[in-house]
Amino acid sequence: MPIQVVESQRLYRQIAGQLSSLIAAGEYPEGARLPSERDLAVQLGVSRPSVREALIALEVEGKVEVRVGAGIFVAPRRPVAAVDPTAEGQGPFELLRARWLIEGEIAAEAARSAKPGDLEPVRHAVVEMERGHRQTRDTDPADREFHLGIARAAHNSVLVAVVHNLWDQGRGAIWKRMEHHFQTPELRTATLRDHQAILTALEARDGRAARTAMRLHLGRVDKEFTRGWEQLKERQAGDPGDEVRTARSTRAARSGA
Repeated sequence: MPIQVVESQRLYRQIAGQLSSLIAAGEYPEGARLPSERDLAVQLGVSRPSVREALIALEVEGKVEVRVGAGIFVAPRRPVAAVDPTAEGQGPFELLRARWLIEGEIAAEAARSAKPGDLEPVRHAVVEMERGHRQTRDTDPADREFHLGIARAAHNSVLVAVVHNLWDQGRGAIWKRMEHHFQTPELRTATLRDHQAILTALEARDGRAARTAMRLHLGRVDKEFTRGWEQLKERQAGDPGDEVRTARSTRAARSGA
């Protein structure tokens, strides 16, 4: 058999694989509520955002169900969706952190380096986002052009390629599932305001303000995703059997970790 390229597996995919194996082995039976995100993070020795990303990946595959106000439960056994790992994209929280670091500096550089006319595509993208917001249609294409326009204004082809990758490979099926759960009119309005603030700083040629505005935007999206996730799965009063199943499953996870 020919030698094949060894690929580095994303952390959330490793976590999802371990949880998936425990589900397949019956350690987490059908209908059981999984241990809390905090408990899983401690048992697995990873961060809570990585656990969140793994749970979302399992939801995309149809192996778990997120029940509003109740928690995360093992889904009924059925043929699961075959998800191409390359189409999953990066973990949303890791992606947002990387964008916070990278795009903040790109915005600062664009504010200093932009030539006359360089910001016109960025302005046009904001206009398109405003129009899309009013008409309640998808604003992702305009959002993408906004961020790419800023990278182009920095006059560095490598930075343009990086932003291309963050958008076209980073934002995959898991990101879209997060948006499905948490995209609201309020979030869309706040996102539009963020983009307007970034553009204002760029037009003022204020690198520090551009960096700050970009990081405030991406940091807010991270916080909104986290807050929405917590609200989505926050446990309300349930039947005592849930506690028994959770305790049993917690012991199984600890032995499997």
